[in-house]
Parts: sequence; C-alpha cells; structure tokens
Amino acid sequence: MDPLSPLNQLSSKPPVPQPDSALMIKAKELEASFLSEMLGYAGLGASEGSFGGGIGEEQFASFMREAQAKQMVAHGGIGLAEQLFRAMSKGQLNADGN
Repeated sequence: MDPLSPLNQLSSKPPVPQPDSALMIKAKELEASFLSEMLGYAGLGASEGSFGGGIGEEQFASFMREAQAKQMVAHGGIGLAEQLFRAMSKGQLNADGN
C-alpha cells in the first residue's frame, strides 16, 4: 500500500493530549489568548451609557477578558487547545524524524 494514501493516514491514531504536558499547557495558553481576543471583538467589557467606568474601565477590561478566557479554557474551552496540541505534536514528531 502507498504510504501517502489517505487510508493509511486515517489508520494512525492521533496523539492523546496529556493535561500536564508542556505542549498541552502552551496549547491552552494559545486557546485562552484566542478567546480573549474574540471576547474583545465581541464587545465584552465595553461600557455603555453615562455611568460607565470611563478610561480606567477601558484600560482594565482586557485583564477581565483574559481572566474570563482562562476560566473558559479551564472548563473545557471550545476544543481549540486539543487541535493545537495535535498539530504541534505532529510537528514535533516530524522534527524528531519519526
């Protein structure tokens, strides 16, 4: 069978993410950064009306979004960390010559 055939690629099992591995920790950090940016673009933390916190609230809203994004990832996230882990571990295997 041709080693480049799609059937051969499907038969190999993807790496299992280990929650405490350095690669998985970095993948979760990347997912949290992505979610934080998306929450910012969605307008989370934007003050409305005349009773908003002003410039101080605007400056610290990013810290709140970052903390919320980290909590989202800690509670399962959107699955991006697992996908990033698999992509990075494939690159790591290829760099090792396996």
